[in-house]
Amino acid sequence: MIQAKKTDLRREAGQRTRDGLQTAALELLAQRGQEGVTLREITDRAGANVAAVSYHFGSLKALCDSAIEHALERYLDAQIQELDPLGSTSTLQELAAAFARPMVRALAAGGQDLAVMRTVARVGIDPPEGWERLNGKFDQSRREALRVLTANLPGVDEQELIFRTRCAAGLLNWLALAPIGTELAAMSAEQIERQLVPVVAGAFRGDTAVGR
Repeated sequence: MIQAKKTDLRREAGQRTRDGLQTAALELLAQRGQEGVTLREITDRAGANVAAVSYHFGSLKALCDSAIEHALERYLDAQIQELDPLGSTSTLQELAAAFARPMVRALAAGGQDLAVMRTVARVGIDPPEGWERLNGKFDQSRREALRVLTANLPGVDEQELIFRTRCAAGLLNWLALAPIGTELAAMSAEQIERQLVPVVAGAFRGDTAVGR
């Protein structure tokens, strides 16, 4: 009984150390990207020793990859959760609001939520190893968006709609890193959504409204 309790406590302590290292790596990756992060900075921020990184992850690169994958998965899960309730009768405005909402919440909340988004934005142009593991979630998010886009824009080719979706995602990623993102972060979530949703909806709509 006592031995089992000691084992449980050690396991919990190990998980806390692992989580702390991953959180510290995520925060530093959000600030500078993978090339600007050192092992010592991560362990100092996490209050852990270098040996803990080897024990839990094997290497600095493996730790950073784990933090990046965690950030990507959190983002995709949040976006899928927002997109899932939408249907063929949903408007482009409703799609844009759902698509942008994880970023809106992160900008308004700051902290760990924004660190996740900044990490996602930084690695978007240089996907890490392990990216393929999340292909199913990327595909699900795209399918959810395409369902609404196809219903609203029946004359537009699917590849063009996918391109617009990627452009909208790129716009949101840019906001996480650009100075304008800092300006938006000073606003409430409602104010950010009011500013951002029409822009994202415009990216989805493309030039189909020109001349109308």
